[in-house]
Amino acid sequence: MISRAGSSWLGLYSLAVYAFLYLPIIVLIVYSFNGSGVGGFPPQHLTLAWYGLLFRDAAMWNAVENSLIVALSAVGIAIAVGFPAAYSLDRFEFPAKALFRRLVLLPLIVPGIVTGISILMLMVAAGVHLSLVTVILGHGTALIAIATTELYAGLRKLDRGLEEAAADLGANPRRTFFTIILPLMKTSIVGTALLIFTLSMDEIAVTFFLIGRENTLPLEIWSRLRRGVTPEMNAISTLIFLFSLVTITIWQRLARAQPDKTMPMAT
Repeated sequence: MISRAGSSWLGLYSLAVYAFLYLPIIVLIVYSFNGSGVGGFPPQHLTLAWYGLLFRDAAMWNAVENSLIVALSAVGIAIAVGFPAAYSLDRFEFPAKALFRRLVLLPLIVPGIVTGISILMLMVAAGVHLSLVTVILGHGTALIAIATTELYAGLRKLDRGLEEAAADLGANPRRTFFTIILPLMKTSIVGTALLIFTLSMDEIAVTFFLIGRENTLPLEIWSRLRRGVTPEMNAISTLIFLFSLVTITIWQRLARAQPDKTMPMAT
């Protein structure tokens, strides 16, 4: 049992950790309403003017549109490739299955800079001009491992008894897949899609090597920050934080919607 003094120190330690993690974000959000710009303490003349300026910034919203295109496309690629991979790992036995599992997981530990450079060299060798298409391919490739892992966990949670009951009633594997498995996997698929969407929207390392003339939102922000921090940057960062917070919260709720019968994928 923790003593009273130990409990107090533990509380102070927890407070310090939370302050280290979230105080910069809180400062950023507060200063996005600061009428005096990015400087000065305490913030004065609270205003929504920087948000108004942001919403009139055509270049910024063009970057947002590009990021949405890339993120939605990356979700499609990652789910389309990741689901068959996860399903194969969960339901079938085949030669070199353990090696396949580890190769699928490998992109999780490969730094984004390596993924970006390798895909860049491939595109250059193939004579493909850099554009949003190459960024989409990069994000899709980098995020397939995450989609496979999440969908594999979702498949492990399914009640096999329902599939066996469907088979006993005469349903063939194809009908069982579309009427039993796919509907039951809906929550996992949506949750995985939200997670991949958020990661793609924030991704910058792979994007940096594969972008053409058009900017995505993280690169647009980065290019402007090189000229100095502006209140407009605080405003767009606050909106991105809120968007990511809502998306991750929805993903976590969906991930908890099914009972946990997960087995480690790497075993």
